[in-house]
Amino acid sequence: MDLSKLTLIETVEALKEKQFSKRELFQAYLDRVKSLNPTLNAFLEVQEDGSGIPVAIKDVICTKDIKTTAGSKILENFIPPYDATAVRELVSSPLGFNIIGKTNCDEFAMGSSGENSAYGATKNPWDQTKVAGGSSSGSAVAVASDMCVFALGSDTGGSIRQPASFCGVTGFKPSYGTVSRYGLISMASSLDQIGVFTKSVEDAKLVMGWISGPDGFDSNCRNEKFSLQPIRSETHGRRPSRLKAGINGLRVGIPKEYFEKGLDPEVEKVVKEAVSKLEELGAKIVEVTLPHTQYAIAAYYIIMDSEVSSNLARFDGIRFGSSREDFGQEVKRRIMLGTFALSTGYYDDYFIKAAKVRTLIKQDFEKAFDPSIGSGCDVIVGPVSPTTAWDIGEKNDDPLAMYLSDVYTVPASLAGLPGLSVPAGFVNNLPVGLQILGPYNGDEVVLNVGEVFQNNTDFHNKKPSL
Repeated sequence: MDLSKLTLIETVEALKEKQFSKRELFQAYLDRVKSLNPTLNAFLEVQEDGSGIPVAIKDVICTKDIKTTAGSKILENFIPPYDATAVRELVSSPLGFNIIGKTNCDEFAMGSSGENSAYGATKNPWDQTKVAGGSSSGSAVAVASDMCVFALGSDTGGSIRQPASFCGVTGFKPSYGTVSRYGLISMASSLDQIGVFTKSVEDAKLVMGWISGPDGFDSNCRNEKFSLQPIRSETHGRRPSRLKAGINGLRVGIPKEYFEKGLDPEVEKVVKEAVSKLEELGAKIVEVTLPHTQYAIAAYYIIMDSEVSSNLARFDGIRFGSSREDFGQEVKRRIMLGTFALSTGYYDDYFIKAAKVRTLIKQDFEKAFDPSIGSGCDVIVGPVSPTTAWDIGEKNDDPLAMYLSDVYTVPASLAGLPGLSVPAGFVNNLPVGLQILGPYNGDEVVLNVGEVFQNNTDFHNKKPSL
């Protein structure tokens, strides 16, 4: 039995049946990390002394006594004295999780390709000349190449969904406030959200149940725990669901703005085939309109950069023992743009207008999901990214082209909505993800639709040749 190929659910059940020990499990994954990481550069820090279910943690999430650099030279020697809430919930679980390592990421989570890390780019396991996506590049690659059972990441404007799409894994960004941000190194506080990379939607549901809920440290965190269970089987305490046999009658919205100029025709073909699959399974396909989508990138990069300039002021060359000159080019760019947008004489013209556009984008989604107005759809589906993974270095000299790769993920982030990327096919042997969005706090229906899709396809079971 190849232990590293098992899903989380399969792993937990096999451990209960004593088919292997936790130490044997951890060693199997550690062997893969030692073999593959020198090439893929998914991990910045590896923990070799473990005997539990191995989980990888994005390096912007604090881990007690384990170096946390945020992919930056500014924090190259920072060792947090505490665990982030999401990490604490895992390491204290009676199931027995061990951190196998901290995963590479764009510096301070700023990037869409995994190339902005001060410690080198993460490589896509499907084609090592391609980017892995960003900013949670290492977490996506670690799951895709079976170097951990699952991984935590963070999503500010698509940083879980886009690398999940590029690497062919399941990536879930919950509704804003579902998981505490305590211990997450802040980038843009009104947008940041911790989420998961897993081998299946079933696994994502389990992990979300462990890491969600209030902790008293994040005032934006919801007061209830995530309690959704897998629906495929009624064994091992999993509850039945009305979606078990399919998604008959579910209204799936297709935003026309997500299928206009800029979308690669081959990616569009894969996504439309996935939509047809949902229709075949009983969903009712309806067209929706999200008219302010065209302004989302501009609004996002003003709001996000403004919050970056505020949050990163703490790295002033006095604390953490580093100089501000150690910031990378992309981080400096965003600090400067954000400081400009907040400056006297420009605040009203930039930040305030962007905030108003954000409200309009949020209202677009509310109308699309409202049964009394417009289509009243249950979920919205579409592409995650306009293209598959591009060549390493291809967009480094064109920041705007890089930013535009987030055109389909940013709107949901501005609205705080749950978003899921599930493997939906391939273009030239590179994975393509299907994005499933739901209303605020509609995480359950998003994950259930994703699980039904995976129960009737096998794209999530495909593995890169390594």
